[in-house]
Amino acid sequence: MSRKKEDALVVFQGKGIRRLWHNEEWYFSVVDVVGVLLESEDSRNYWKVLKHRLLKEGSYETVTNCNQLKMLANDGKMRLTDCANTKNMFRIIQSIPSKKAEPFKLWLAQIGHERIQEIENPERGQNRIKEYYELKGYPKDWIDKRLRGIAIRQELTEEWKNRGVEENKEFAILTNEISKATFGKTVAEYKEFKSLEKPNQNLRDHMNDWELILSMIGEKATTDITVAKDSQGFNECENSAKEGGTIAKHTKEELEQKTGKYLVSDENYLNLNEKKKIKRLPE
Repeated sequence: MSRKKEDALVVFQGKGIRRLWHNEEWYFSVVDVVGVLLESEDSRNYWKVLKHRLLKEGSYETVTNCNQLKMLANDGKMRLTDCANTKNMFRIIQSIPSKKAEPFKLWLAQIGHERIQEIENPERGQNRIKEYYELKGYPKDWIDKRLRGIAIRQELTEEWKNRGVEENKEFAILTNEISKATFGKTVAEYKEFKSLEKPNQNLRDHMNDWELILSMIGEKATTDITVAKDSQGFNECENSAKEGGTIAKHTKEELEQKTGKYLVSDENYLNLNEKKKIKRLPE
């Protein structure tokens, strides 16, 4: 099981580290960790040299236990990169001379502990997300809608996964179909409309109340239609996604006609404090 884009980035002392929930544990990008510990722009080359050194020293297990997993690269594409779980990452850290090694190991252990707590008690995960948005300065009513939207999104992606839809690429295509039907824009076009230029800027973190609600309507309708029709595979789920998005579109158009106001806005929340040392959150 992998967690797709959820919690895809965590921050240590202001530096982002990519991670992926894989085989029931966290895997972290090795080059990201090396870059944080050495404060180096050439972390990729350092890791290449370190791998050879570890092999020469007989630390075969440390190197071979690094998995090549797809993570979001700087160019916005999913690319294979060396990743290590917490246990193996501790071994790698031992081989890197850095004054940050000890505080990083404490931080890494805490990250793992938090995840275990959230599995045992899902409310902890919800509270963590809520705290994230409170620290950013979002209004309470907005946070409640955002949390509900996350739950609805997870319900939909679970249906897709169970019906033979491939994660990452096909999930993104279906999400775009809902967005196009609802708002007349793909996710990328919507982000451009809202002046979101960085790949890691989450569109839904910059939606107003009605945009969030319409997104929920589109995804909840898609889930219910998918179940009712027993849609299987990508093509059938794509048709259900278009139908679900169309229902949200009709809601949007009718309300705009009744109120005389556009529900879609180019405004964003970029004015909020983005310097908090907090974790990235899911679509």
